Amino acid sequence: MKKILFILLVVCQALYAQQDSDNQYKKPLKEVITGIERRFDVKIKYSENQVADKWLSYADWRFRPSLEETLDNIFKPLDLKLNKEKDKVYKLKEYEYYRWEVQDGWDNLDRLAALYSDKKSWEIRRDSIRPQLYKALKLSPLPALPSSKPILTPKRVMDGYTVENIALEIMPGLYVNGSIYKPLKMKGKVPVILSPDGHWFDHRFRADCQIRCAMIAKMGAITISYDLFGWGESGLQFKYEDHRKSLAQTIQTLGAIRLLDYLLSLKEADKTRVGICGGSGGGSQTVLMAAMDPRINLSIPVVSLSSYFYGGCPCESGMPVHLCGGGTNNVELAAITAPNPQLVISDGGDWTAHFPQHDYPYLKKMYAYYGKASQIQNVHLPEDKHDFGFSKRKAVYDFLIAQFKLDAKAVQDKNGHYDESGCTIEKKEALYVFGDKGENLPKNAIMGYEQLEKMFK
Repeated sequence: MKKILFILLVVCQALYAQQDSDNQYKKPLKEVITGIERRFDVKIKYSENQVADKWLSYADWRFRPSLEETLDNIFKPLDLKLNKEKDKVYKLKEYEYYRWEVQDGWDNLDRLAALYSDKKSWEIRRDSIRPQLYKALKLSPLPALPSSKPILTPKRVMDGYTVENIALEIMPGLYVNGSIYKPLKMKGKVPVILSPDGHWFDHRFRADCQIRCAMIAKMGAITISYDLFGWGESGLQFKYEDHRKSLAQTIQTLGAIRLLDYLLSLKEADKTRVGICGGSGGGSQTVLMAAMDPRINLSIPVVSLSSYFYGGCPCESGMPVHLCGGGTNNVELAAITAPNPQLVISDGGDWTAHFPQHDYPYLKKMYAYYGKASQIQNVHLPEDKHDFGFSKRKAVYDFLIAQFKLDAKAVQDKNGHYDESGCTIEKKEALYVFGDKGENLPKNAIMGYEQLEKMFK
């Protein structure tokens, strides 16, 4: 026992001996956290991996009378932050560059708004940002389009619409996969609507996605749902974790551009009525694509748009698109599509909860530069959560019918209510292009993220 006490005394003396400027008053982060908990009577939750081998210089010098200032001084230098879970309980998290405090996001949007005061000054900034987006994504110039033809499965005939699956080679050996929903009977030219998938697992195969696309087709438009990078059939070429890498944003954007190229080449496509509608991460792509591609003249970002959240996945913020123009955000990017019709759907259960308070008035002002303030609309669902449920889909249907003059009666019952019961929910295997086990994957398909990186160097 005496030996143990002696060792502890020696260790303590060694630690105190290090507490001078020669050693930068260093302390282990775990010890600093314990000190915070004792001084301010709080609990800080963390994993051992978060604190292992981490030391803080001038640790005791960073303490202040208030807890908030102390936390700021201690964790910012380590690129860590604390989220308050409840009174006196905090959880340690890695620094999230894509998530700001609400007021910080609003202040930044106000700073951006001060850069222009009318249509002319705004369009100067708008026109400077758009080409920078392509450069930020390594898509300037766009890669050469492969000469291969789209791979299409046979059409499946449903109640008022058809479905066929598509694989499109967007760079040599790189494919994007999706499902195209078309009206069963088309008269003349019909609208085209991109439907980028969101971060709901297996989204292209989910019931809510199939229903929405089927209803849009039944109303009289062509729409396409397509896989996220590394998800769905893209998982045959890349690992699931590759979706968390920066080029995911580039590939998803290029895939959307190439799919739109294809859809607009169809003889039935009406190039004057081109829309995009996606939720969550698909909402982020909706905003980005509408900002980048002037062929798109209607956009519906769902449960995504916020001035204080940039998208927590690399497929939304992995490339430096938000550093364009000396710094921008998704709300300013959404303004680039003005005066085209835009519906923003927000809810009370995620980072869009405050959209009506500050971000929506900003967009109203931007649209007013064109005398088109009514062209930007917001459906806010304060009791809803982060999903693409019927309340969101109904708002989408209403907007598309009003703006693109689609056939409401084709999807409504005798009481004027939307009836989704006629939509067929297929098993996900029916939506594959390359087979249940990828047996039909083209022989030239690249395999793995390293091969993809080489294509951009």
